Amino acid sequence: MFTTRPELVGDFGMVASTHWLASATGMSVLERGGNAADAAVAAGFVLQVVEPHLNGPGGDVPILLWDPKDEKVSVVCGQGVAPAAATGEALSALGLDVVPGTGFLPNVVPGSFGAWLLLLERWGTWSVADVLAPAIRYADKGHPLLGRVSSALETVADMFRTHWPTSAATWLPGGTVPRAGSRFTNPVLAATYRRVVDESEAAGGSREHRIRAARDAWYRGFVAEAIGAYCRTTEVMDTSGTPHRGLLTADDLAAWHPTVEDPVTFDYHGHTVCKTGPWGQGPVFLQQLALLDGYDLTAMGAGSADWVHTVVEAGKLAFADREAWYGDPRFTDVPVTALLSPGYNEERAKLIGDGASLELRPGAPDGRAPRLPHYPGAQDGAGAGTARGAAAGAGEPTVDASGEVRGDTCHLDVADSSGMMISATPSGGWLQSSPTVPGLGFCLSTRGQMFWVEQGLANSLRPGARPRTTLTPSFALKDGRPWLAFGTPGGDFQDQWTLHFFLNVVHGGMNLQEAIDFPEFHTTHMPNSFYPRDAHPGHVLLEDRHDPEAVAELRRRGHIVTTGDGWSLGHVSAVAREDGWLRAAANPRGMQGYAVGR
Repeated sequence: MFTTRPELVGDFGMVASTHWLASATGMSVLERGGNAADAAVAAGFVLQVVEPHLNGPGGDVPILLWDPKDEKVSVVCGQGVAPAAATGEALSALGLDVVPGTGFLPNVVPGSFGAWLLLLERWGTWSVADVLAPAIRYADKGHPLLGRVSSALETVADMFRTHWPTSAATWLPGGTVPRAGSRFTNPVLAATYRRVVDESEAAGGSREHRIRAARDAWYRGFVAEAIGAYCRTTEVMDTSGTPHRGLLTADDLAAWHPTVEDPVTFDYHGHTVCKTGPWGQGPVFLQQLALLDGYDLTAMGAGSADWVHTVVEAGKLAFADREAWYGDPRFTDVPVTALLSPGYNEERAKLIGDGASLELRPGAPDGRAPRLPHYPGAQDGAGAGTARGAAAGAGEPTVDASGEVRGDTCHLDVADSSGMMISATPSGGWLQSSPTVPGLGFCLSTRGQMFWVEQGLANSLRPGARPRTTLTPSFALKDGRPWLAFGTPGGDFQDQWTLHFFLNVVHGGMNLQEAIDFPEFHTTHMPNSFYPRDAHPGHVLLEDRHDPEAVAELRRRGHIVTTGDGWSLGHVSAVAREDGWLRAAANPRGMQGYAVGR
């Protein structure tokens, strides 16, 4: 099978990510004696600098890792929570029935910094100064600006000049949109990180004590104070068309801490797949596996009409359950065990027929009746209409229904020779979604737009709750041993593209690079998790490298099929440990992801 690049094989270390500079940074850490945690943290901070339209220091990150000492998979939750003042009543009083997609009102506590430093403290060996040094250099000395960053800035430049002057000062040097490939710097962010390093080093003591001092500088020191003051004193325009002050305070940052949790798991054909809890959409990957467990996908053949139809229809059922049941389990009772149970999925799988479903059909686990939100612009009882009027920069800037890539999120995988493996999906704090905080050089996460103002739902807005995100790194064990760390950007499509990659390997007999390069597809049937919550019932988008006969058969079965560019969907990267070797692969789509290793 043709591949765009080789699957990398070695035994020293592997790093794969959505940007070549991050991958190179992670590998340089391994080469200098750091472990996978050190490499992931350093690469993660570089991603914030070189992919600012996809993530930032004020964003979020869930992390899955295998520690060979503990011999288990752990989840580091870097998903910040809603401010104490963020209630449905507060937004209703402002005349809002949905959380805006941009500005201050959707801000949540920035969790990324805390999660990366917790990973460094508990599993790493390097100092804060060491892991931040590459990011500081790229922010201070510059990096080649991605074409997609320049394009994103072109779309929001007028809004920055008119409404968000702090963003214009940071992202429009000299008042103009920087061109693709130009050397771009962010000296204010470099200064922020230098001050964090200085306060860390000044604290003295053990490595762990200095890491905690850096975290305190962020959440209980000068960073929190600057964020709180800006949100309290400034009104900024958002997608509602009205300026609003923020709800996030310094006290909200001070009260938050990253956590370590056990993953949710499902056993499938000799593999144990590990995902975050239902505060992320991760379990929807497992639900799809549970629905597909009774089908002979190997006999169908990857990319066939039967394969695509069956996978798409299973996805529709699993994502419908996501809509009805997923939320922060500290605030809502998510029936995860029932959703993954054999009996429930055997009955649900009976709903997969020969034709394409146009309905959103959540199930009733344990006999509990599902409750769906009222979707903006809904045209039928399933809430599957299309909302219009999103402002520039609204929502997560991801892949739209036509297949156009607008950016979205990052991904990073690392494996070292000691046995440690890591999968992380940093996102949020996009330059185009919230104004740059003065004196800090970065933007805040607008992940709160994923909450519902409507109360009584699994994912209703509540103070201190985590929004049900789309961020979903993946980890799989084979026969109980660490095997595969993988993931992708892509909002609602993450647990479609990564599922297809996984099935390509397990049932298609492909190596990592073959599975990534294989023609991709996804459905936009389910409501979008981001403002303006649009949905396209029955729609399936396929890369045009699919067999035309398979495409015709899918249309005959009732799917509303669009074919897009042959290399446009999915940005999966992966590392694996198998047969005494480390392996890695990254996506050619987007022309910036790379895997490195030896």
